[in-house]
Formats: sequence, structure tokens, C-alpha cells
Amino acid sequence: MTSRSFHKFWLKITAIVIASFGPVFFLGTFEALSEPARWTMDLLSFPVDGAQSWDDPTTRFLGALTGGFLLGWGVMIWVLSGAAHDAAPEAVRRAVLTGLLAWFVLDSAGSITSGNGSNALFNIAVLLLAVGPMWRPAREDHSSRNA
Repeated sequence: MTSRSFHKFWLKITAIVIASFGPVFFLGTFEALSEPARWTMDLLSFPVDGAQSWDDPTTRFLGALTGGFLLGWGVMIWVLSGAAHDAAPEAVRRAVLTGLLAWFVLDSAGSITSGNGSNALFNIAVLLLAVGPMWRPAREDHSSRNA
């Protein structure tokens, strides 16, 4: 079983994993900078075949929304890894885990129904990385017992 301090550290990993997608999709709103977003979508809808386009204004707008939500969600988790985690580590762990599972189910279901089932497989890898050791409650750190 991992310690609360390791969970607190892992929350920062989770925040970075989630937030890192934000700038990629935001930059896709600029035609000259859209290639990383287009390539990411091409990879997530495997095989990489160049079939994905970022040319449609609706796609760019969706990229702006998605980028904002992902960056905001990542920043929120980063902030939760601070004083909120210190005050209520189990509540923070459960909240983040519940959010990740909700994302996983809806994103994967939507990917499958839209004909991009390969993204559901990528989602498994992202979920495992983002959750890491937080699947299980942490044990109390020895240093916090003596405080």
C-alpha cells in the first residue's frame, strides 16, 4: 500500500497527464499551429493514416473548448494536491478517481459509437497512468502520526 505523500505526489502526475492535452487542442485553433492537434486525433483514431482533419471551424471550436476543459481539470487536480489533500486525502483521492472513471466511461463510449474504438484502448493507458497508485486508499504517513 502506498503512502498519502506518494498519493499527493501522484496527483501532480495526474494533473500533468490531463492538462498536457489542453495546449495541444488549444493550439489547433490556429491554422498554422494545428498539426499537433490533427496528428493527436489521427493517432487516437488509429491507424495513423492522415484521415483526420482540423480544417473545419467547428472542429477548431471544439478544440478550444476541449483544450480549456482539459487544462482547467488538470489545474484543479494540481491545486487539490495541496492543502485540500492535506485536509482530506481520502476525499480528494475518491473525487479524482470518480472524475477519471466518469471521463473514461463517457469518452470511451463516445469513441466507440463514433467509429473510433481505438481511442478507447488509448484511454485505458491514460486511465492507468492517471490513476496510478490511487486505486487503493493510502496508508497514513509515519511522519504525520508523530506530528
